[in-house]
Amino acid sequence: MLWSMLKALIFVAATAVLAIGATYLLEIGDVALITVAGREFVLTPFVSVLLALAALVLVWILMRLTGLIVAGIRFLNGDETALTRYFNRRSEKRGFEALSDSILALAAGEGHLAIRKAERAAKLLARPEVTNLLIAQGAEMADDKARATEAFKALVQDERTRFVGVRGLLQQKLAAGDTDTALKLAEKALALRPKNADMQDTLLRLQAQYEDWAGARATLNAKLRSGTLPRDVHKRRDAVLALADAREALADGQIARATELAKSANRQSPSLVPAAVMAARMSIAEGKAKQAASVIQKAWGLVPHPDLAAAFAEIVPEETPEARIKRFRPLLKQHQGHREARLLEAELQIAAKEFDEARKALGSLAQDEPDARSLTVMAAIERGEGGEDRLVRAWLAKAVTASRGPQWLCEACGHVHAEWRPTCTHCDGFDTLHWAVPPQSEAALQGPEQMLPLIVGALDGPSPAAVETPETVATPQQTAPSEPIVEPVSGEDTLTLGPEFRIDDEEDASKGADAVQAARGVN
Repeated sequence: MLWSMLKALIFVAATAVLAIGATYLLEIGDVALITVAGREFVLTPFVSVLLALAALVLVWILMRLTGLIVAGIRFLNGDETALTRYFNRRSEKRGFEALSDSILALAAGEGHLAIRKAERAAKLLARPEVTNLLIAQGAEMADDKARATEAFKALVQDERTRFVGVRGLLQQKLAAGDTDTALKLAEKALALRPKNADMQDTLLRLQAQYEDWAGARATLNAKLRSGTLPRDVHKRRDAVLALADAREALADGQIARATELAKSANRQSPSLVPAAVMAARMSIAEGKAKQAASVIQKAWGLVPHPDLAAAFAEIVPEETPEARIKRFRPLLKQHQGHREARLLEAELQIAAKEFDEARKALGSLAQDEPDARSLTVMAAIERGEGGEDRLVRAWLAKAVTASRGPQWLCEACGHVHAEWRPTCTHCDGFDTLHWAVPPQSEAALQGPEQMLPLIVGALDGPSPAAVETPETVATPQQTAPSEPIVEPVSGEDTLTLGPEFRIDDEEDASKGADAVQAARGVN
């Protein structure tokens, strides 16, 4: 309000001054005489002032026209002028509008529209690092691989966008299955951005896929140094790579190197079961039984596993069943009540023909957590105790359609592996295998159920499903030891259930061990 009043006062004052000045000039009686080309002009002071002001305006107009002409000449010559800046600003505005439209088209999933808008933006803006990226992304969305490759190659030419271009080409090669070129591009990308976690993971996965264990360990160390990998995870994965390298060295006959790598893997990750098993077996080969037992006991204390039990049995392969039970006692005490410990003790007792003790050890696993191994162990106990054929066959019938128990399962894709591997054979995931029970659909069991009459044979009594099972039963676990803890017993008049599954029809209690070996065959 105050400022408005002040402006009004200034305007009134200026008007008053001009009016007073004009009145003063009109009242002056003096005149000015100007002679131009022989002609005389008489000018009053007021007219003289008006002519002077008109002359100033004319001079200003001439100067502006001269500047405009000069600017036009410079514009035509390609020099930067106000005129060029005007047109540049106009083009820049239209270019940014096209750029925004391209980004919005990408967000809407309209690849072709995004390409057109990005091409228009490229003509109006000098921003190839942005427009080429939008063209590449739009081409990928529109499944125009050739156009996308061209755009990514253009990005590689610019130092600012080289990494983005290499990464884009890498993703294309991975999608096309060209892992050879992808590996080289991943190495180049990681050289450009050593701390990029995504490139580190991609290169590590490709190196593991190509079994370049030394290169993979170097990449893993780079991840640790860059702070993108926790130290405990690094130790675990480095142990996995060392174990894979040890297996390869053993296959090549490099025993000393394989031993060193296996023991190194076991030191870094004592809970890695395959590393403990290999380290123990290498110690057994060196005649270091106590060292092998120490490795197995430490690993068993962390993760009870059938492979560890098999390796522990290999330390003294010729011992009697009673001596073996005594030697295994420290292992069994570490995890009393654990399903693997109960199954292991039941198998050991069956081998010693102590079927009552085997039943006590097994407990209710076959009812609470039925799987092929526990049900078959229960069948062996029934056979060893002289049970009826129909009862033994009922347990075996259940084992056919039961879960296979824990197996090496890829946590990324769910693929089941017969043995541990550093990478999944299905999805190439690195260090994704873990010991777990895979999901089992009812549809997967329909085939075995329909085959039961042919496998088990006709029963004189009730069907296997109708046989009342005892209260005390057992549980399964997948075991595939190279040397079984319980030795198989051969016999005649056998009932065949798979290539290695034999149950004798005799009433001899010693045939119970055969059913335990059968469990290993089913699993």
